[in-house]
Amino acid sequence: MYITKLFIPITKDFPSEAKIKSHQLMLRTGMIKQSSAGIYSWLPLGFKVMKKIEQIVREEQDNIGAQEMLMPTIQSADIWKESGRYNDYGEEMLRIKDRQGREMLYGPTNEELITEIFRTSIKSYKLLPQLLYHIQWKFRDEVRPRFGVMRCREFYMKDAYSFDVDESSARNSYNKMFYSYLKTFERMDLEAIPMPADTGPIGGDLSHEFIIIADTGESKIYTDKNILNIKLKDYTFSPESLIKMRESFSSIYAATDEKFNNEDFQLKVKKENQMITKGIEVGHIFYFGDKYSKPLNGLIDSKDGKKVAVKMGSYGIGVSRLVGAIIEAKFKNNIMKWPKSVSPFDVVIIPSITKNNKENLEKAEKIYNFLKKQNVDVLLDDSDENMSNKFKKHDFIGIPFQIILGSKTQGENLEFKEINSNSELLTIDAIKSKIKE
Repeated sequence: MYITKLFIPITKDFPSEAKIKSHQLMLRTGMIKQSSAGIYSWLPLGFKVMKKIEQIVREEQDNIGAQEMLMPTIQSADIWKESGRYNDYGEEMLRIKDRQGREMLYGPTNEELITEIFRTSIKSYKLLPQLLYHIQWKFRDEVRPRFGVMRCREFYMKDAYSFDVDESSARNSYNKMFYSYLKTFERMDLEAIPMPADTGPIGGDLSHEFIIIADTGESKIYTDKNILNIKLKDYTFSPESLIKMRESFSSIYAATDEKFNNEDFQLKVKKENQMITKGIEVGHIFYFGDKYSKPLNGLIDSKDGKKVAVKMGSYGIGVSRLVGAIIEAKFKNNIMKWPKSVSPFDVVIIPSITKNNKENLEKAEKIYNFLKKQNVDVLLDDSDENMSNKFKKHDFIGIPFQIILGSKTQGENLEFKEINSNSELLTIDAIKSKIKE
């Protein structure tokens, strides 16, 4: 893509309504545009990042055997009344009526709908366990939407649901998701700390939220630094190993302000290991047994012939929220550096162009065409801005690799750098290899 062809409405001024750096950066680099309070249009640059995040989430769900489906955004109020949550959920739920006067709602979550699908489709324990997920837009009518995509009203989310015959197998499904979430965030170059959490309106008795460390996070974190030393590579995907993995995290004190107890913190964590910081919730998982399957009659025939309510869990990741969360974690000193796995482009070519000399642009186009043939997603900055302005602009856009055609270029050797690092002179083949690593 040539930058003069890319729809990227960059602004120089700081938007007055944006209070945190992710909101500021996403507006300034033309990633999003506000449509109404807490509702945004996703423009090409932001949409590319979000779709790459979505694909990582999808791949890691598929890797643990979850099956993708798609449920509608609009749901009937009847099944919510059947579960008892229609009146309990509160004003965050957007309630509407269709032209026949039927009560409908814009789904804030999907426990009721997935249970209704399950109860009409699965009757025997022989078809369990089942792990189903979808990635869909949600709506929650926040009383005070703020912080851009971090706390908005319409958001893009992956939610998954597990169905098991008994508590033991249900907790194994929970552990699979626990592992999958850590793997997902690891692929985005994020350190996510799983923390025991309240179950809130979802319900149940077991819940973890996944928090990434960020100075502007809304949650205060109290934990032992040693929790960062637990590595997924030390565990396999067997049920026994997954139990050990969760026990490793559970054995180390970690709490947000909701669960924080100072006496426990001081008792369980050595002074030199105490870490008090802020973080952003990017995922939440719940086990709630038969909270929905009983009132919604989600029953199956057990091995001994009895009708039993299936044991369920639900698991959410904020896909659109992750775009903002990554910025909060990675944007430092006016420089954004996207993790390579979610960057909108793999590399940007930045040629020095003058009115009287188009040689660098011609060279840049040859490099651009070569990289495109190698399936490298490349952006060419063919604008007539001076190099200083180009560098500032690309510090904000955050593409991890840059090829610079200027005074340091020497014949076949091109100036190549990873953003916020020192440059080096490399051939185009060496550059291709570095990008592809």
